[in-house]
Amino acid sequence: MSGDEKLPISMLNDRLLVKIPVNDGDRRSGGGILIPATAQVAKRLVWAEVVALGQTVRAAEVGDRVLFSPDDRYEVEVGGIDYIMLRERDLHAVAASRIEASTGLYL
Repeated sequence: MSGDEKLPISMLNDRLLVKIPVNDGDRRSGGGILIPATAQVAKRLVWAEVVALGQTVRAAEVGDRVLFSPDDRYEVEVGGIDYIMLRERDLHAVAASRIEASTGLYL
């Protein structure tokens, strides 16, 4: 088998494959102040979109947005695109339209 052939991928156990949305890195505060990407923010959690998941994952589905710590991730390249591999236990929150609004917070 040559290294150029494409093979299907199946996520195992409690693993999730997520993709962080591409943006310029700059953010805006609630008051409209521009925060540059170079500003240091300690222990900031990150949102990403689930693109694949293992058979034992129960808290998320493909297409959901999940919140996790950048310290708990493993980066992987698939087909020239960078993804992040997570364990389900590393998730802090799941955002999806199917979830009832119980916190009063919305994305």
